[in-house]
Amino acid sequence: MSDNEQAPAPAAVEEKKPASTAEPDLTKYKTAADIIHGVTKKLIELAVEGAKIIDLCIEGDKLIEAGTASVYNKPIKGVKVSKGLAFPTCISVNNAVAHFSPLASDPQSEQVLAKDDVVKIQLGAHIDGFAAISAETIIVGATADAPATGRRADVVKAAWYAAELAMRTIKVGNKNWNVTEAVGNISSAWGCKPVEGMLSCNQTQNVIDGKKRIILNPSEAQKRDFDTVTFAEGEVYGMDVLVSSGEDGKARLEESRTTIYQRDSTVTYQLKMKNSRAVFSEVQKKAGAFPFNIRSLEDEKRARMGLQEAVQHSLVKPYEVVFTPSNTFVAGFHFTIALLPAGPTLITHPPIWYKPELVKTEKELEDENLKSILARNLRESKKNKKKKAKAEGEAEAKEE
Repeated sequence: MSDNEQAPAPAAVEEKKPASTAEPDLTKYKTAADIIHGVTKKLIELAVEGAKIIDLCIEGDKLIEAGTASVYNKPIKGVKVSKGLAFPTCISVNNAVAHFSPLASDPQSEQVLAKDDVVKIQLGAHIDGFAAISAETIIVGATADAPATGRRADVVKAAWYAAELAMRTIKVGNKNWNVTEAVGNISSAWGCKPVEGMLSCNQTQNVIDGKKRIILNPSEAQKRDFDTVTFAEGEVYGMDVLVSSGEDGKARLEESRTTIYQRDSTVTYQLKMKNSRAVFSEVQKKAGAFPFNIRSLEDEKRARMGLQEAVQHSLVKPYEVVFTPSNTFVAGFHFTIALLPAGPTLITHPPIWYKPELVKTEKELEDENLKSILARNLRESKKNKKKKAKAEGEAEAKEE
């Protein structure tokens, strides 16, 4: 999610428990996750020195469409199951934070991957509106025999550990600020900072940008205005961990055209221009509630013109491409997690590329408290839960 999408003004946050983690829905989430895992694996194989970024983006989207087309083809209660892209394939390199997926007409369409590039691969699929979105970071050409070093290695390791800590912090009863603090603390172990203002949200059917949100590295204004929320049983979150090797994690717009947009279903407005209405209608039919790339629309030039009015009146929101300073690197990991009655469960698969031997850093994590949290399983075993409850009961008895 773009850091230019500033923290919203305080609003009433619904605390009712969503029914989106019932068994059939969880199966749909997991099926979507399996598809994007397979696509990510293929893209990592293709992400070599000399590979064109646009080719990788197009291939990723094709593979997602093919994967979702092969499942859930029988109507449920007489209704055809919607499925497809939940987030277009993005390949963001080095200091590009996220959402880079150029069109053939863009100047950046000729960009190719180079050795030692820090490459973030993000994509998502949905089945019946239940979306699994995933992202991971690779370093082109790094091997166990010739691992990445320096700030590239620092930022990837910081982001990987930050994601591991975040998934252990998103649990029932914790607050969003617990995650904000945890990601900031662990990133500093490698001299890195989370990218300022990055948002992560709760998800429900056909919604990937819910009202319960987590913010990374907030500005003072964002700290004042951002809602405090508590994680509840039955919720699903898409957690976007983006970490910069820069000193402050600030990012800004540069000369890169936005290609990814999303309809905002909470906004209503009657478009005035005929072309705008035609393009908006096409968006609703092809993408529904999910982000889309202009590339997926019939006429790119007409689409760009038609989207202007929709964006102006907030019917459609842009996912802008922002950059940290040119001498910095950004690494990112995105996971989808469900807070089930038995404990948290990771919907998306663990990263494919990352292994400790591929990134060699001089700095290592020294904080014993953080190390102990990372050593825990994501979900506590029943035995450990009983032990914990017994210990707490004994402690209360002593106090009395």
